[in-house]
Amino acid sequence: MTNMYYEKNPTADHDIHELHVRLLDTPMVFLTDAGVFSKKMVDYGSQALLNTLNLESGKTLLDVGCGYGPLGLTLGKVFGVQSTLIDINSRAVDLAKTNAEKNWVDAKVFQSNIYEDVGGKFDYIISNPPIRAGKVVVHEIIKGAFHHLEDRGSLTIVIQKKQGAPSAKSKMEEVFGNCQILKKDKGYYILESVKE
Repeated sequence: MTNMYYEKNPTADHDIHELHVRLLDTPMVFLTDAGVFSKKMVDYGSQALLNTLNLESGKTLLDVGCGYGPLGLTLGKVFGVQSTLIDINSRAVDLAKTNAEKNWVDAKVFQSNIYEDVGGKFDYIISNPPIRAGKVVVHEIIKGAFHHLEDRGSLTIVIQKKQGAPSAKSKMEEVFGNCQILKKDKGYYILESVKE
């Protein structure tokens, strides 16, 4: 099995769904498609991450591996942060752009392999990392975040314990010098490091 949603240009036949969901008590609508992560529903890990965050309006946010946009777009709408969403998957990027319009969120959305095409620094970086793409990718997301964060900025990720939360936590401690478990929820860990 290939990592379908961790491909630049997925070839799976299109299978468009429209999801109507309430995230952070806000009605959101998302178009999803085959070849993107969690197309039938907003996955539990993403919801757990959303429910843990409390962001400051007007600050900047980068959603790494945004998929069709549930995290970055919801946070942009609810907290009024300036969201930038990136994904390696061209289909995910197209969907996230459409979903930004559908939800009236003014977000920057573009294709990038992790931070390859990302300039500037952010107050918040979040990720529900593509675990199936392997530990190397997860660790690249953690390492690269440090250089793309403003001072006092934070990286927050969600990862299942059985899919590498302990190793992600020690990588975050190594890179940032700190890592806090904000929440454990049904085997998902919400991990946060601050650039001090």
